[in-house]
Amino acid sequence: MRRTLTVVLAMFIALVVPSAADASPARGAVNATSWYLALGDSLAAGYQPGVGDDRTGGYVGGVLDALQDTAPKARLRNLACSGATTASMLGTDRCSYEQGSQVAEAVEFLEAHKGKVDLVTIDIGANDVTPCARPSVDFACALAAVGTVEANLTNILGQLRAATGPDTEIIVLNYYNPFLAAWLTGQAGQQVAAMTSGLQSLLNGAVARAAATVGADVADVATAFRSTTTTPVATAFGTIPTNVATICAWTWMCTRNDIHANDAGYAVLATTVAGRIG
Repeated sequence: MRRTLTVVLAMFIALVVPSAADASPARGAVNATSWYLALGDSLAAGYQPGVGDDRTGGYVGGVLDALQDTAPKARLRNLACSGATTASMLGTDRCSYEQGSQVAEAVEFLEAHKGKVDLVTIDIGANDVTPCARPSVDFACALAAVGTVEANLTNILGQLRAATGPDTEIIVLNYYNPFLAAWLTGQAGQQVAAMTSGLQSLLNGAVARAAATVGADVADVATAFRSTTTTPVATAFGTIPTNVATICAWTWMCTRNDIHANDAGYAVLATTVAGRIG
């Protein structure tokens, strides 16, 4: 049981795939009349196993498409870094930034384009909780990590809001729970699924509270991924709960043991964010 919990939850580490942030201007930037700034971890970087990052794809590309429906000349600046935590966003990261950190780079960009940034999106926090899976599930650690996420994300969003002013829309994504896939492994895995659901709720609560401090909106990815819907549904894996089936359908967890969204999952993320654009 202890080994099962450790192995499954340790897969949170999959979000820490190294990559370098793209510091070059977006194509067509000279003609941009407005901007979309994307920030965060590997989900914002559009990571997929065997492919790597795709900063113009993933959910961010879909959000840009939606934004261009009303702002056709909007352009993308994606500073996301695979493996980022709330702490690394504020300090030294595995990605290189001229300003020293993802947040400092974002603030510099926002200040240089004052009044021209329509939208900022950010997903961050999942990687902060990974140490709590070593060597086993440690709920005291999880509570401390969630506190760190809330404090750091409040700081990050405060800096972004100060640099944008009140007119730029900021949307914060919460998280789906890829570890629901453990349900497929039997009784022990079903206990893991239940425990990680608790961690998901704690993390997403911290995200929501931080967002509220600056009037940012929350894209409810957890609900979009049917995280709490347990109605049985027939799948290739047998009759399983809807939330587990959704993770199997929209992430790589049930086929590659990889927590990242697949094309279908990224499309759902994009739709969820686009639905919050005001």
